[in-house]
Amino acid sequence: MRILYNFLIRVAYFHLWVAQLFSKKLKLFVQGRKNVFEILSKKIGPKDKTFWFHCASLGEFEQGVPIIEAIKKEFPEYRIVVTFFSPSGYEIKKDSPIADVIVYLPMDTQSNARRFIKMVHPSLVFFIKYEFWPNYLLELKKKNIPTLLISGIFRKNQIFFKPHGSFMRKALYSFGHFFVQDTTSEALLKQLGFSNVTISGDTRFDRVSHQIEQDNTLDFVAEFKQDATCIICGSTWPEDEMVLIDTMNSTSENVKYIIAPHKIDPQKISAFRKRLNKKSILFSEKEGKSLSEYSVFIIDTIGLLTKIYSYADIAYVGGAMGTTGLHNILEPATFGVPIVIGKNFFNFPEAERLQQLAGLYSVSSPEECSQILNKLIDDRSFRSKTGMICGHFINSNTGATKKIMDHVKGLDANGLI
Repeated sequence: MRILYNFLIRVAYFHLWVAQLFSKKLKLFVQGRKNVFEILSKKIGPKDKTFWFHCASLGEFEQGVPIIEAIKKEFPEYRIVVTFFSPSGYEIKKDSPIADVIVYLPMDTQSNARRFIKMVHPSLVFFIKYEFWPNYLLELKKKNIPTLLISGIFRKNQIFFKPHGSFMRKALYSFGHFFVQDTTSEALLKQLGFSNVTISGDTRFDRVSHQIEQDNTLDFVAEFKQDATCIICGSTWPEDEMVLIDTMNSTSENVKYIIAPHKIDPQKISAFRKRLNKKSILFSEKEGKSLSEYSVFIIDTIGLLTKIYSYADIAYVGGAMGTTGLHNILEPATFGVPIVIGKNFFNFPEAERLQQLAGLYSVSSPEECSQILNKLIDDRSFRSKTGMICGHFINSNTGATKKIMDHVKGLDANGLI
């Protein structure tokens, strides 16, 4: 089975190499991996002590941040190496000061795994959520390098739980401990015979819970909002904007909207603005303008959304109206803000739980969107209660970082790292 896997990996890479000629994202994926080993040779010396964190993309990176911050505080002598699989994570975070080295993970071939691990020579490895690359994992096991899965999620339809999944199940034995998010994941692993499992929860709760303690002041947002009720529509896609537009056009002038599209596409933003019957302005146009005169503020830049959520009275979080995947609902929830999302959010356990608690509402049409948003706008008591549920949800689910760090400290005390 390993021979077949290695053959398929090489076939997949060949197809990616061809496909890059027609896709900007795939070109980043392929070309970004060309200089990984050169970068490592320059930034990591043979005597450096390192911890390695691997994440698929941006969301997994955010889950890793609380652990990275705790590791840097507890083990300042170690260098932090972060790898990404996806360009959407790497391109945004490649210059982040949180790590000493940030690179793409080379494709999961046996030779790449051996070379990468030899050059990084990590004392401890963290795989985040659901990245399982068997050649890397088996090489880590061979080298007796402690490896942890953090914020793990398992589902019964994954290959590990299929009759033909023996090769991938073998890779799971490389993990010294599994820190998972829920009881379902724990039960599935125990069915395979794993007892080294802890339900720690999701480290993202720790990540967002600290945001409320930061300085989230944005003068331009305060100038725009004034005393109006403000609905923040974060990480939206065109499908989300289609269900929002009727409500935006029909609500009263004392309601303002901030739209932060997931992708900054000038043509799509222009088309969206043409459908508005309210006065709108772009972030890139704001200099010298009186922002209080506008009803819709479109953020055509990145990196501001988390702070912008602190000004929200209501949040609409994008991604679930289409099939691209729901974006981070925890960021607005930490500010005690009621949340509205689209219809396709299954396999997003935090959204499912928050809906059950009545802190989040899902809509499937412009009519449903208008109904819930107008209720949240008009009924302050309902809005306040819904927001309090969200804030309590965050506070009651923190603590994953401490559980993981207690385990790491135990490894250190026993001389295992």
